[in-house]
Parts: sequence; C-alpha cells; structure tokens
Amino acid sequence: MNEVMQAKLAGAYTFCREVARAEAKNFYYAFRVLPQHKSDAMCAVYAFMRKADDLSDDESMSLEERRAAMAAWTEQWRAARTSGESNDPVFVALNDTQRRFGISDTLLEQLVAGTTLDLDPQPQGTKLLTIGGKTVQVYESFSALEHYCYLVASVVGLVCIRIFGYTDSRAEQLAIDTGTAFQLTNILRDVKEDAERGRVYLPEDKMAEYGVSLDRVFALCNGEEPQRPELELIMGLQGTAQRLYRRSDQLIPLLDKDSRAAMRVLVKIYHGLLNKVADEPEAVFHRRLSVPTSKKLAILGLGLLESIGARVL
Repeated sequence: MNEVMQAKLAGAYTFCREVARAEAKNFYYAFRVLPQHKSDAMCAVYAFMRKADDLSDDESMSLEERRAAMAAWTEQWRAARTSGESNDPVFVALNDTQRRFGISDTLLEQLVAGTTLDLDPQPQGTKLLTIGGKTVQVYESFSALEHYCYLVASVVGLVCIRIFGYTDSRAEQLAIDTGTAFQLTNILRDVKEDAERGRVYLPEDKMAEYGVSLDRVFALCNGEEPQRPELELIMGLQGTAQRLYRRSDQLIPLLDKDSRAAMRVLVKIYHGLLNKVADEPEAVFHRRLSVPTSKKLAILGLGLLESIGARVL
C-alpha cells in the first residue's frame, strides 16, 4: 500500500474512532482495552452501524424519506465494497476491516437489516394495535422477539468475535446467546421510552402468561404503579437474560487471549445494568436505568489491567 493510501486509511480509522468516542458509550469502554488494530476495527464497525441508526432514526425526515436515504446509502456502501474504492471514511475503514478479519458480506448485510428494522412498518412477528388512538407495534411472541434480537444484537456479536479472534466454532452460538442477553437488557431498560415511541418489545405471549395487558403497560408508563403481575413479567424476562449471560462465561475463554478483557468489560457493564433491573423492576416503567460512570470506569480499569497482563504473558 502506497503512502497516500496509508494516510487515507489512517484518517478513515481516526474518523471512526472519533464517532465511537462520541457516541458508543458502553461499547467504547470495551474498545479501549483491545490491541490497536482490533480497536480500530471495532470503531469502524460501530461507525458504520451508527450511520445506519442515525438515518433510520432521523425524525426530521418522513418515514418515506428515511427509507429513500437508507436505500441510497446502502447502495453507496455496496458499490464501495465491490470496487474497494470510496471517499467515505466509514466505508474505507470498514472495507479494510472486512478484508483483514474475514467478515462476510452476509454478516454485514444482516447488520444493515437489523439497524433498519425501525423503517419497516410491521417487522416480522409483530402486529399493529390501536391504544388510546395511537398505533402501537407489539411483538407477538418470545420466539419472534428472539429473531429481532438476533438481527439487532447477535449479528453484532458474530462480527465482534471475528475481530476478537477464535478457533472453536462453539463460540458462534455462544456469541448469539450473549447478544440476545444484551438486547433483552436493552429492552427492559427502555420499556418506557419505547412505549412513548409506539413500540412494545414485551412479547404478547409473555404478557398473557403473567396476566398483563397492553393497555396496562401504557398505563404504567403514564405513571400508574406496577403490581405483582407486571413485576413478575419483568423479573421473568430478566431471569431469561440472566441465564443467557452465563453463556458468556463459556464464550470468553474461546476468544483470543488479547481480546478476552474487552468481552469481559462489555459483559460486566451490561450485566450490571440487568442487575439494576432485578433490584428495581418497577423502575423500568418510569425511568431509564443506567450503570453509574464511576462503576464503568472501575470495570474499564480492571479490563485494562487484564489486557496488559494478556499481552505481557
């Protein structure tokens, strides 16, 4: 690679790192403990996902305009992937990351499919209902929700482990399960915020199992106090996520030694958030729970020490 191309590539990775530093929040803590080439790759993947998310969520445009913008951007990316040439720093960095770490086109296409689900008026496994004069999208079953979790989170896990490095194929299903645990955590954290946007990710079959109605979910998000059935629903879903987090204990030893600390940082932060849900299940209907920055920094510090140790030994 000539000096001009090296400079262009370095600038592209720097751009992606700035995006990740500004936007990635929990993920960036994990990026910090990776070796530089893997950290750069994670930043490139994150910047790519961030752009797709931003296009999907840009409420300054109509839904039709967002779909058109996403379609145009996706075609630009596919053209850059095919030709290997682009002036978009995200595409430049992502192309290099894909080549260096053997990330398939299929996985990247699935990443885009996951980030653009919000542009689908009725994703697979959902139904549209009217609550208080407002159209609401709700997942019909836990099985349908698992498919959603695969597209928006487990695929990310499959991309990540290709960057982290592994040789045992068991790592793939473990990464899928860990991604589902992460997304279930996000779903429980965002119950109120999602309801305000007309989306309910608490699946209908689980609500029925615990005797909770969709009307009741909206009443809780509007200030009513949860009772035993609603709390049991939240605790049931967090229990499922807790079991899936145990899969990460099997995944981490299968990763390259220099990447284990990064995965451990991610798991500790997200698992810490799930534990807050377990401690305050009623809170999910009223506010967004979070892990304090001080605790995240403590987890990062331990991760840095583990990462340094892995490189020295």
